Amino acid sequence: MPTYAYACKDCGHAFDIVQSFSDSSLTSCPECQGTLRKKFNSVGVVFKGSGFYRTDSRDSKGSTVSATPAAAPAPAAAPASPAPAATAS
Repeated sequence: MPTYAYACKDCGHAFDIVQSFSDSSLTSCPECQGTLRKKFNSVGVVFKGSGFYRTDSRDSKGSTVSATPAAAPAPAAAPASPAPAATAS
C-alpha cells in the first residue's frame, strides 16, 4: 500500500499515512480539524533490462582500446604501365 503525504492549509501540520488505493483522501487535519491538501512527491524509478545505461551497447570484452595499433596494410604495388605501342612509320 502506498504512503501519502498530507499538509494542513491552516496550521501547517504535515504527516504521512499509509492508505489503500481504494481509500478516500483525508480532508480534515487531525491536529486542528483544518483543511488538508495532499502533497505529491517524486517517485522512485528503477530501470531494469537492457538499453538504459551507456555501457549496455558496449562489446562484452569491454571498451579498452588496444595498446598496439593494427598494422597498416602494405601499399599495393603500382600496376605496371603498358609500354607504348610501336607505331609504323
